[in-house]
Parts: sequence; C-alpha cells; structure tokens
Amino acid sequence: MSHRPDSSLSLALAVVASSDSPLLLLDGELRVIAVSTSFLRAFGIDRDRAVGQPVTALGDGEWAVPQLTSLLTATLSGAVIESYEMDLRPPGGARALVLHAQTLDYGDVDNPRLLLSVSDVTEARLTAQHDADSLKHKDNQLREKAILLREVQHRVANSLQIIASVLLQSARKVQSDETRAYLKDAHNRVMSIATVQQQLATTSLEAVMLRPYLIQLCQSLAASMIRDPHQLSVSVTCDDSVVDANVSVSLGLIVTELVINALKHGFPGHRHGKILVDYESEGEAWTLSVRDNGVGMPKDAEASKPGLGTSIVEALANQLCAGVRVTDAHPGTAIAIICSGLTPLDAAPRPEPTTQAL
Repeated sequence: MSHRPDSSLSLALAVVASSDSPLLLLDGELRVIAVSTSFLRAFGIDRDRAVGQPVTALGDGEWAVPQLTSLLTATLSGAVIESYEMDLRPPGGARALVLHAQTLDYGDVDNPRLLLSVSDVTEARLTAQHDADSLKHKDNQLREKAILLREVQHRVANSLQIIASVLLQSARKVQSDETRAYLKDAHNRVMSIATVQQQLATTSLEAVMLRPYLIQLCQSLAASMIRDPHQLSVSVTCDDSVVDANVSVSLGLIVTELVINALKHGFPGHRHGKILVDYESEGEAWTLSVRDNGVGMPKDAEASKPGLGTSIVEALANQLCAGVRVTDAHPGTAIAIICSGLTPLDAAPRPEPTTQAL
C-alpha cells in the first residue's frame, strides 16, 4: 500500500478529509486510505484506528457485514451500486444506512480506488414509521367512527319508523277527517325521512353513487306504499354521478316527497300507472326529474294551491342552488329540479292549471 499519491489522488484525499458528508476512500483491498471527519464523528471512530485498516475492521466490528463486502467487491469489478440500504448494529443501537459506492478513475488499473459515501437515515425511517403508525391509528379511528355513525343512522331510522307507525295508528282512531288527513300527512313526512336515513346508512359517508342509492330508495318507497306492484311501479334511470353525502340526503328527500305525492294524487280509483325518476348531469349542471302518467294536474284552483310538500321541495332545491319546474306531461305530471351549475335557476312560472299540492 506504499504508493506515492499523484496530484489527483492528493486532491481526492484532501476532498475526502474535509467533506461534510461521511466518506471513505478505499483501495483495491478495501482498506481505508482516507476518511472524512464527518464519518468519524457520525460513527464514533478514531482516525488513527481507521486509516490503513480494512473497512470491515472499523469500530467494534459492526462494519464486518458480508453484504457490505459483496457490495464493494462488486463495485471494484465494474458494477454500479446506488442507494444500497444496510443495517448497522453498533453497541449503541441499530442504525439504517444508505450506501453509494463508485470507483475513481486515475488511469492506474493496478491501484483502483473506491469512494464510499454513507448516509444515516435512521431518524428518517423512524419518522416515516411513526407517520405510518399515526396514519394507521387515524384510519382505525375513522373506521370506528364510521361504524358508530352508521349504527346511529340505523337507530334513528328505526325510531322514525316507530313514530310513523304511531302516527298512522292514531290516524285510524280519530273521528275527524281533517285530523286524520293531517296525521297521515305527518306519517308520510316521517316515513320519507326514515327511508332516506335508512338508505344513507348503507352508503359511503363521504361520496354516494346516486344510481344504487336512488334505486334502493325508490324500491323502499314502493314496498311501503304500493299494495299491488302490477298496478303501480316506480323506476329509476340515472347516470354514473357521484355526489357528496349531504347532497344525496337533499336529493333523496326531494325524490321521496315527489314520489309520495305522485302515489297519493296521481292515481285515484286504483288506476294503473308508472312513475319514472331520472337524474342526469353534465359537469356541474344536473337535472333531477320525477314524472308520472297519472291524472295530471288538478283543474280547480283550490286543489292546485301549494302544499307542505311543495314548500319542502322548493326549500331543498334552494339549498342545492336549483330551481323547480312543473309541467303537464299529457298524461300525468313532470316535475324537474334543475341546477345550471353556475347560479340558482329561478323556478319557471307554473302553467295554468298548476300542479297538485304536494
């Protein structure tokens, strides 16, 4: 090893010794020619006990790692080794290292030189692991909260259904036709909220796919309000829209109000018919419509006065920055909730005669 360094090697020795990064300059026998002060300080090694020693003899023997010897030998043979990860286990505790090895070309093939840079990534690995553990803990907490929230939603829906049943029983017992009508309307309102709540409990808490949501909602409404499915039916057409859970609640309540209204007023005398719920969107704009082929809008002005359902639908539409448009479908009635995606669309003037009260 008693080679007089030429000017290039002298420069390399000076650069290594003064480097702020942990560096080792090795010869062809993997002995240390030069070592940076930062390496000595980082790994608690004496310079006098490093220079001239095999790299595997550094420290208390913790550098005698077979993978390290194989890495350096392969580099001397011409392999390019970058970002090789290795665990070092000194007495003070394990450390995670990233190694980069490369040969230096001096034009002297008989005396190869190898530069080894060492990066200690122990803290970064611990931080990453801590972040991963924290993220996993947060995910577990969110999952638990989601389960609890769904359970609450189910219980709220069940409670609302019980209240609706009590209202219906009360309606059957009272003598006053007016009071009976009010109780039945209250029953329908509670059932509509219960149905939406029940369907929401089975969907995602953040994003809701509208097609299965509306299909399940209308199936529930039909099962609870249509005695003969051969007489009346409710069908849904919907694109692949996905909306926020809060938006789905408003849309679900609107659909529930309009479907209940159509079932209540559109098919008197056990008429046969169909109700179609349709939703389509384009960008930020969307249209929700409920159309039936029933008797259509009433002819007398008294029956056409807006009811509670009308106020509910219009209020929900306003929350969604949408307008309500009512038309005579010939036969039946078509009600559309239209959002332009830019500004709230003013409800179009109702034609004469207007729709039946919801």
